[in-house]
Amino acid sequence: MEITAALVKQLRDMSGVAMMDCKKALVECEGNLDNALDLLRSNSALKAEKKASRVAADGVLKAYIGDEYSTIVEINSETDFAAKDSKFIEFTNEVADFITSNKVEDITVLHESEIESKRKALVQAIGENIQVRRLETLTYSNNLNTGLYIHSDSKLATVVVLDGGNDDLAKDIAMHVAATNPICLSSDQIDQDVLEREKAIYLTQAKESGKPQEIMDKMVEGKLKRFLSEVSLVSQAFVKDPDTTIEALLNSNNATIQAYSRLKVGEGIEVETKNFADEVAEQLK
Repeated sequence: MEITAALVKQLRDMSGVAMMDCKKALVECEGNLDNALDLLRSNSALKAEKKASRVAADGVLKAYIGDEYSTIVEINSETDFAAKDSKFIEFTNEVADFITSNKVEDITVLHESEIESKRKALVQAIGENIQVRRLETLTYSNNLNTGLYIHSDSKLATVVVLDGGNDDLAKDIAMHVAATNPICLSSDQIDQDVLEREKAIYLTQAKESGKPQEIMDKMVEGKLKRFLSEVSLVSQAFVKDPDTTIEALLNSNNATIQAYSRLKVGEGIEVETKNFADEVAEQLK
């Protein structure tokens, strides 16, 4: 059977795979469109598996905020170039539609849905490791106020849930959380391991000062107090009005923070530095 340009284009429209790969599949399947599509789908799974070991630390965040839950999901690519590809953008929009239509509290739900087959096809189409890496979902009653902030590059997103106040206040605090990255809501909620690690550092610094024990104790106490005020959300100075703390802002609006979440693309991923030649060689694998 003759492999026409129209047939190749039809397979490309169905699969989203490069024209050359479509032509090869049609030749191998003697022009049978269904068999060629199955072959491409099989190849996409194999290619996705091969590329899965490559670091994907770029990408975007997608978010949904509703009356009873909100979700932020991280979708990774290897490069910013791929993150701007129209096929990648289309895929991320499909993920966004999924979390809008379905309350997802575990990332494995996405991995076991139709999103996974679309991810594998995308890996084959653009030649990079693509991962739906993680998500955070907050659940709340519909009488609470919520705010969502997504940075202009879609690589940083936050959600804040308030009891009291209004949605505008929640969005302002969400923007603040994006800027300051607090590690706890209030000082009494901080991880004790983190606190002890900081205390050990301050003790070492105090001992190096050569001052009396009583003075050293006060030095450590002062530094710990300052550290807690910097990393605890309600103790921080509001970014839009540094003379006001978040706690004072909440009190003036008869509001309390019930929950918040913050995700940043690539956070926690160790990226290996490569030279240009290595990157090109890696892409050709």
